[in-house]
Amino acid sequence: TAIALDTIINQRDTGVKCIYVAIGQKAGQIASVRATLEEYGAMQHTVIVAAGASDPAGQQYIAPFTGCTIGEFFRDDGQDALIVYDDLTKHAWAYREISLLLRRPPGREAYPGDIFYLHSRLLERAARMSPDVGGGSLTALPVIETQEGDLTTYVPTNVISITDGQIYVEPDLFNAGNRPAVNVGLSVSRVGGDAQTQAMRAVSGGLRLELAQYREVAAFAQFGSDLDASTRRQLDRGERLMEILKQGQYEPQPVEDQVISIRCGTSGAADGLPIQDTSRFLTEVLEYMRSSHGDLVKVIAETGRLDDDDLEKLDGALTTFRKDHFLASDAATAPDEAD
Repeated sequence: TAIALDTIINQRDTGVKCIYVAIGQKAGQIASVRATLEEYGAMQHTVIVAAGASDPAGQQYIAPFTGCTIGEFFRDDGQDALIVYDDLTKHAWAYREISLLLRRPPGREAYPGDIFYLHSRLLERAARMSPDVGGGSLTALPVIETQEGDLTTYVPTNVISITDGQIYVEPDLFNAGNRPAVNVGLSVSRVGGDAQTQAMRAVSGGLRLELAQYREVAAFAQFGSDLDASTRRQLDRGERLMEILKQGQYEPQPVEDQVISIRCGTSGAADGLPIQDTSRFLTEVLEYMRSSHGDLVKVIAETGRLDDDDLEKLDGALTTFRKDHFLASDAATAPDEAD
């Protein structure tokens, strides 16, 4: 839900209309979502469709279709719309309740057999229309709850087979302080890099592999065995990448900041820094890039591209900042701390 709300907040000033469909949630949670969107100025472009936990099963069943109809209005009007279904697991529960009351026989895992058809019919309404009919679009973000992290159960596998990929959020990562708690191994995209800007592809090419290697090495490191220099480097790089990927709640970042931050990790600019200094390093390097290399930041923001020369400039700027500004400031404060 937090990731979905970040997405809605990030649509400010873009003209994208947002629909948030709350299915089977407590009234207090729905009120909290509305308060959050109002606080961050997102209610001007957002519609909330609410069917709470205390509402009849029929109302919870019809809520996502109602939200989709609103989204289709904007889509068919030539506008861009985003719809969040939170969540389709509770929608499946409501439909199961109705089906059992109607004496329909349950199917796999006691769900009615046509729940797959219902969800596919709903999610396939998300589309980009051709220019001949206005060129509008509707993007759907369905939320699914897993039991004990099991992605192979009926409803999750159904929805995963319909969508263009999934973001899997893991409780263990969340409890360890990695937020958003995205499991990089189980999160996939069927459109791959086509959904990214060229600049993001240029800086994040090896990110997934490095995080996968870090998870593998970290599993061995917890046993306290001696590590060679190469393994230690992988572990240190992975720890800093995980720190870089942390993001404050309801604080969406512009793409240019994301590109610079990720390059700090993948290029090695943040290697060797104390873990607790990584967040400060990112904050200061973004300020430095805007003040001293505003033209490069502008190129990333406006074109979404980084050619080889610009990438070399970015790496040089990061190296200069660390050598002449960040580490120099640390050295200057060190004697005072000693005193």
